[in-house]
Amino acid sequence: MNDQTINKTREVTGAGGSGGLWLIILLVILVAIGATLFARIVVAAVPLGLAALFILCGFYTLQPNQAVAVTVFGNYKGTDRTTGLRWVPFWYGRKKVSLRVRNVTSEALKVNDQRGNPIEIAANVVWRVSDSAQALFDVDDYTAFVNIQIETALRETARQYAYDHADDGEPTLRDDAEIVGQRLKADLAVRVEVAGVAIDETHLMHLAYAPEIAGSMLRRQQAEAVIAARQKIVAGAVGMVEMALDQLSTRGVVELDEERKAAMVSNLLVVLCADREVQPVVNTGTLYG
Repeated sequence: MNDQTINKTREVTGAGGSGGLWLIILLVILVAIGATLFARIVVAAVPLGLAALFILCGFYTLQPNQAVAVTVFGNYKGTDRTTGLRWVPFWYGRKKVSLRVRNVTSEALKVNDQRGNPIEIAANVVWRVSDSAQALFDVDDYTAFVNIQIETALRETARQYAYDHADDGEPTLRDDAEIVGQRLKADLAVRVEVAGVAIDETHLMHLAYAPEIAGSMLRRQQAEAVIAARQKIVAGAVGMVEMALDQLSTRGVVELDEERKAAMVSNLLVVLCADREVQPVVNTGTLYG
């Protein structure tokens, strides 16, 4: 986004005043109005009534984590963040904005990962308004703006990573959710800065292959798991065979020539690496007969 095209508005504190004093003044005026009416001095009661009305129109209240941006004939004068009963002249404009933390979970988006595989992804974002002036005056609707930027940043972040099994040990969406979440947070923070919004947390909430390739990818994952398991089995079997041959040779249990060693290795590997339970065969003859 080009910052040169935006006339940024920065929050200024100090607008608005305490409403307690003006409440006392209002009560005094109301008592005076009652006295003039009781004395039937209607001429004096009219201006007092107008003054009471003008004072009454200037009151507003603020709860914790709320702010009011004050304007005078369209010009921004400042933001009031002081809680309680507050007051400004009735001709001052007031726009209230919530500073409370907001929690948004995006819809599941269908995007392509780094390898071009279609995936479904969704994220949870915790955000809040940090600059009330920017939120109210620099964007049309800051809530809608943030929601759109969440979707845009999530799409862009998902394209930077593979779903799984990345090359050269690069982070993946499935195995490195924390890294991906930090990348999403940094990207989103830049995008919503113009709206006076701060991003507190981002987390991936949903991640899956798109339905049209989910079945194929599941079979691939199963095949890769079988291959990985076989590699461990073979590595273990080779170690066990090597240990058996060493112990037979060290203890002098039996002397085997190279041909018999090869046959023994083959039989042991078949036994150790077989999928099914091996049926033993008893040899009643000699080892060489």
